[in-house]
Amino acid sequence: MTSTFPDISISTDRLVLRPLEEADVPSLADMMNDELVAAWTVAPQPYTRAAARTWVAEYAPTERTAGRGVDFAVTEFLTQRLVGVVQLTNTDWRLRSTELSYIVASWARGEGYASEAALATAQWVFHDQKFERLELRTAAGNTASQQVAQKIGCISEGVLRNAWIARSRTEDGGWADIRTDLIVWSLLPEDLDGVPGRLADANGFTYPEWN
Repeated sequence: MTSTFPDISISTDRLVLRPLEEADVPSLADMMNDELVAAWTVAPQPYTRAAARTWVAEYAPTERTAGRGVDFAVTEFLTQRLVGVVQLTNTDWRLRSTELSYIVASWARGEGYASEAALATAQWVFHDQKFERLELRTAAGNTASQQVAQKIGCISEGVLRNAWIARSRTEDGGWADIRTDLIVWSLLPEDLDGVPGRLADANGFTYPEWN
């Protein structure tokens, strides 16, 4: 029998990570149409509400029930506003290993939300799901994503050369594909020791254990 992640929510002081819902479709479409999201992800552009609806209603549930991963909507605890998405993909249940990725809406950047959501997910995966490895892959030019990986305690393992296609704006307003390297990061359970305290020192607020 294929193992699957449970259909649950994870809470921190500022955020709730929960399954994607139909009500998220408009905000999800807006978030995915952002310039930086377009540049560093494979999301189709322009990103339509129909695509967002397919993600919510078909892709995310199928990924979870098939055991390949899980998608979390990241929302503000107080406002319930969608600030981003955290995904676990390429899950290997025998190795207890999975790949972590994150996207944050343009209006919510600079608040530490990506680090907080990624850390809460890592704590849950290691403590509750008994996983032994998280892997992250960041494009060589995506410094913001690399900073999140470093903040939550990830270790850089090396570079996959020419392994990703990013996008850049062309003079006519379209998009051009650009080949780039991928930096591979890993996080093990023992790497989380002391991470919440270091994040608090760097950002001025605390990251409590997930609930």
